[in-house]
Amino acid sequence: MASAVNSAFSLLLSNSKPHLNRTKSPQSPFSISLPRRRFIVRAAEAETNEVKSSAPPENAPAAGSSFNQLLGIKGASQGTEKWKIRLQLTKPVTWPPLVWGVVCGAAASGNFHWNIEDVAKSVVCMMMSGPCLTGYTQTLNDWYDREIDAINEPYRPIPSGAISEGEVITQIWLLLLGGLGLGGLLDVWAGHKFPIIFYLALGGSLLSYIYSAPPLKLKQNGWIGNFALGASYVSLPWWAGQALFGTVTPDIVILTLLYSIAGLGIAIVNDFKSVEGDRAMGLQSLPVAFGTETAKWICVGAIDITQISIAGYLLGAGKPFYALALLGLIIPQVIFQFQYFLKDPVKYDVKYQASAQPFLVLGLLVTALATSH
Repeated sequence: MASAVNSAFSLLLSNSKPHLNRTKSPQSPFSISLPRRRFIVRAAEAETNEVKSSAPPENAPAAGSSFNQLLGIKGASQGTEKWKIRLQLTKPVTWPPLVWGVVCGAAASGNFHWNIEDVAKSVVCMMMSGPCLTGYTQTLNDWYDREIDAINEPYRPIPSGAISEGEVITQIWLLLLGGLGLGGLLDVWAGHKFPIIFYLALGGSLLSYIYSAPPLKLKQNGWIGNFALGASYVSLPWWAGQALFGTVTPDIVILTLLYSIAGLGIAIVNDFKSVEGDRAMGLQSLPVAFGTETAKWICVGAIDITQISIAGYLLGAGKPFYALALLGLIIPQVIFQFQYFLKDPVKYDVKYQASAQPFLVLGLLVTALATSH
């Protein structure tokens, strides 16, 4: 699953100047193997892919949190325990939106019941969407972003050599196959004649690949890439949750794709800190293409106008109380935009997302409940 809103919270500019060689050869969507090379950030790492020292890289922050490392966010400690590094690559902080999308889809189906079987189905669907396929997406994205990270955050696990190439590739495949396997299991469990959840998982995995990997690398285009990311974080888990307990209808497809425009805005939030690396690698993120001042207004416009439009849709559909509830949840988001994001999108990105996004995801649930009645 795309990446995310999420793929956020990382890229701090450093003074490291690694040698940048881009791989131009086209690749199959199902081939993750790459030329055997890695980035040398420290001379002591030049002879091996494995970590030989527990000392943090010289460009790492002076102090870091082990908890932040487990979440996969900035300010992480440079611990060398392999399981922590593997978890860091999956960025658990990006799982909740996908898990919440499954909740919204189940609610929108109108057929979820609070019994052991339905709860168990939901948990398995959440594991597929969050730890497995979002973890796959984040690890894959970090692999293909290793050149940019070598500029912005050379102390991250892959460019620093804290985890070997073979270990990264193995993790990508295990998470992908695990997610697809859970999708197939859910189809059997739900009694589907057509394996819709498996194909949603497969489509989302392919979208994640072409988002991060050449030759398409959708993230090179700020509009297409960010919308693909928004759809992956909003639409796909919603469809999976709704398909698990009911039917995905055309109006739900349109509504969730519209919500994905708000996801596009959230994705832009995460582009501001990577401007230098994106510019160096030729990635046309919106802050690079339009400048930070214009891009931040595009960002908040996409988030706010989308939600207002959906509130209007609910009002027109005869759901006035749901429409008013959604409008009420937009107000604090606007307040936090002016308090944090519009002042300094780089300095306050984490504070803005932590304070404003809970209201956005609650709005998703309000919309889901509205469509279920």
